[in-house]
Order: sequence, then C-alpha cells, then structure tokens
Amino acid sequence: MDETQQSQPEAAQPEHVIGVGPWEGPLPEGDHWDPELLAHGDRRNVLDQYRYWRLEAIVADLDTRRHPFHVAIENWQHDLNIGTVVRTANAFNASAVHIIGRRRWNKRGAMVTDRYLHVHHHPDVASFVAWAEGEGLAILGVDIFPDSVPLETFELPERCVLVFGQEGSGLSPEVHAAAEATLSIEQFGSTRSMNAASAAAIAMHAWVRRWAFGQKV
Repeated sequence: MDETQQSQPEAAQPEHVIGVGPWEGPLPEGDHWDPELLAHGDRRNVLDQYRYWRLEAIVADLDTRRHPFHVAIENWQHDLNIGTVVRTANAFNASAVHIIGRRRWNKRGAMVTDRYLHVHHHPDVASFVAWAEGEGLAILGVDIFPDSVPLETFELPERCVLVFGQEGSGLSPEVHAAAEATLSIEQFGSTRSMNAASAAAIAMHAWVRRWAFGQKV
C-alpha cells in the first residue's frame, strides 16, 4: 500500500435515523395526535401507524385488542431479564405484566415498552395467586420440574397467566405449588436450561400460535 492509499480517509457511514421528522403539510385533526411530536418529529420505537400519536392514545388503542393472557415474573433478586420479558410482552400485546416480589426492577431492557403496558405489583406469591383466582385465570408456570409437562404438547387455555422465575433459581416452590401446570420447553443441546427471557418469548409465542392463529397442538 502506497502513501496515497494510506492517507485516504474511510468513507463516512450514513447515520441511521429512527422515526420521522416534523409533520409536513396541514396538521391533522384529532385528539390522538401529539402537538409536540407533530412539531418536532417522532423518534420513538413505535409502529408506523402510531407515529405522532400521544402515549395515552396508543395505550387506549392497544387496550381494545389486548390478548387475554397475562405474564408474571418473580423478582426476588432484581433479575436483569425482567426488562426483556416486559418488552416481549409488549410485542405480543399481553393483557398485563405482573411483578411478584420486589416492586423495583431494572427497566433498561424494556426499552420504554413498559409505558405501553399495564404493569402490576404483587408483594408476595399469596397475593398474586389470590388475584389470579379472582380473575379466573389459570396459573401456568414455565420451568423444569419432575412433574413438568412439555409446552409443545400442552393445550394452553385462552385465559391464563404465564409465570416465570428468577434466572438460575427458577420458579419458587410457592408458585410451583399454586400452578395448574408447570410447562417445560424441549431442548436438544447439552445445557439443562435456557435464558429466562428466551423461555418467556417461546411460551408467549406458543400462546399466540394457538389463539391468535388457531394452531392447535
């Protein structure tokens, strides 16, 4: 390589811009539009159909078509996977997310998606179980126990709450005892278990395949 080649700067990479800039043209009418976003642009990670919408309007629209399954996560040790589980629950438009145990949780992985969900807190397993029973929801744990049944062949009920435990320790004995069934995910490699957030995504998608697309096991 000669000196001329060495001195040539690398071509600048185009900057990836998220979202859209200020609204162009006559302003649209309707209470769901956000004046600030219309004026300055919408850089949020939302579907195109929600561009320039107020946060409250997006939540209200999602509420009209939320799926009747819930997601619950045990939070005894500030599990870093919780944020990712919340983000996935938003992607599948779960009815709500429930935090069992400590109220505070690491929201970084949620990427602000918790604002578009209904997130509830239950201080302990007993209060969570009482809530689920009052709502008529089947409690389904997702973990590996001797009595676990394969998620792949289990007939998921339409109205249920999928419960996930801490990374490493898994579901607590209290949730295991209260669950109508505990579901395991079939694995074919050498490791005994998978990441909790990955397991949550698989379980939620299994519900979507069954009830949003009618693919029975």
